[in-house]
Amino acid sequence: MSRLLPHAIFAACALFFAAFFLFPIFHTLGSAFVDLNGRLTIDYVIEVFRNPLYLEGLYNAFRMAFFSTALAIVLAMPLAIVANRFRFPGKVLLTSAILVPLILPPFVGAIGIKQLLGQAGSLNALLIHLGLMDPASPIDWIGQAQMSGIVIMNALHLYPIVYLNLTAALANIDPAMEEAAENLGSSLLTRLRRITLPLVMPGLFAGSTIVFIWSFTELGVPLIFDYDRITPVQIFHGIKDLSDNPFPYALVAVMLVSTVILYLIGKHLFGRAAFAGAGRATMARQERDLPRVRGLLCTGLFVGVTALAVLPHLGVILLATATDWYGTVLPESLTLQHFEDALGHPLTVSSIGNSLKYALAATLIDIVLGVAIAWVVVRTRLPGRGILDAMAMLPLAVPGLVLAFGFLAMTREGQPFDWLILGEDPVLILIIAYAVRRLPYVVRSAAAGFQQTSVTLEEAAQNLGASPARTLRRITLPLIVANLIAGGLLAFSFAMLEVSDSLILAQQAQHYPITKAIYSLFSALGNGTALASALGVWCMVFLAVAVVGAGLILGKKLGALFRV
Repeated sequence: MSRLLPHAIFAACALFFAAFFLFPIFHTLGSAFVDLNGRLTIDYVIEVFRNPLYLEGLYNAFRMAFFSTALAIVLAMPLAIVANRFRFPGKVLLTSAILVPLILPPFVGAIGIKQLLGQAGSLNALLIHLGLMDPASPIDWIGQAQMSGIVIMNALHLYPIVYLNLTAALANIDPAMEEAAENLGSSLLTRLRRITLPLVMPGLFAGSTIVFIWSFTELGVPLIFDYDRITPVQIFHGIKDLSDNPFPYALVAVMLVSTVILYLIGKHLFGRAAFAGAGRATMARQERDLPRVRGLLCTGLFVGVTALAVLPHLGVILLATATDWYGTVLPESLTLQHFEDALGHPLTVSSIGNSLKYALAATLIDIVLGVAIAWVVVRTRLPGRGILDAMAMLPLAVPGLVLAFGFLAMTREGQPFDWLILGEDPVLILIIAYAVRRLPYVVRSAAAGFQQTSVTLEEAAQNLGASPARTLRRITLPLIVANLIAGGLLAFSFAMLEVSDSLILAQQAQHYPITKAIYSLFSALGNGTALASALGVWCMVFLAVAVVGAGLILGKKLGALFRV
């Protein structure tokens, strides 16, 4: 029986991935390449490249991803290098605060940025007050530079992912290599260019891949900024006539293929095994104490980047507490009434309950699957376990928008999985979608726990007659419970604030999760924006606790959760 257990787990997990990961993708691809008569065709895809509107959308999506990733690297790399090499005032606090941007979905932060940079926003009010702008013709900063605003929002939200991977890669570099180059007369910039950067390239690629894919299919921020000339928004609007229009499927197929091609190119160029000297460091790097002025400059670097990153959060908080904020630098007066109204609004009350239900069920599924997969990968020598590990991490490499659209398509009436829609309630498909998207966090956390736990304890239990299942339950799980809590917290928190699946799969108000409720409230008249911001602040507080808790448990291993 014990020999069959790994095979049974492998088969069950493979069946889950086949049904709820591969099938949605292939179903979407099939709809893009099959005409109404059931014959293969590439006409729909060709038309995507012939249609100037679709072509412009793809070009803008690529620009959004490329510049978001580049800016995230520009922000993260100096911080990672400084944190790896030097001690400076406030380092512990500031390196912990690097995770702050992750606690708010960028599309919620975009609400705050619109208030700060709109025509009647804080920046214009300040410039008018200083006499630097004509009150009769204020600048519409976002309207004139929508793409720049989207790029900045994405980069400020995602640069911690690059930072986490870079710090992990830098920690594995043997400092003796750089010291040898320094003794031979190499300058700091030469050492960075010739030694450090080539050795951290796999780590840089790992973080940048997530940022690029995330940005390439970002839906929420363009929606908030009213930027329709981009593929994710074109796909979102295509849901309205999904039954008759094949082009949303074709757009999704093109976006998926583009993502895979770009990933493979990047993997070939930057993600290959590091150079011969890039193994784990033989000795720990000794952090240097800096002179006071240089130390304060390093502190200022972290403070400046973090302050810039939390501007969207500040805008959301002020919106949520403002009684009136129009044409002034700061709100004229503050109130907590919006928080009370947000928790009492019929839409928000049901959405909070829905998100709790969806996210909790998805997290339980992830913990069961994550422990099973991590056990097979780390504790067995089953042929093909590497494939199982790769399958578990693939959801990070496949755009959430693609999966969400695939789930929507495969549950339409008459499709094989239409039974997952209970009447008109998408609860089952949303739980499955959340579980698939967030499974990598639990797998990586559980795998780290297994690797940190001595296998001799399990072998001793089995030598005394305990079955593998009993050993796992009584010995191993209690020892890795902290890792499971960390992975579960992240899976639960990010599921609570999932954007693509929520906006696409939940179509009726009584089934809205929190993010769909925020988007709906933002579009409403009256105090809708204030209520959306208040709900966003509640989400921010909740996710902050989860991310900080996971960071304290996993430490530097947190970066492994954002790596493909």
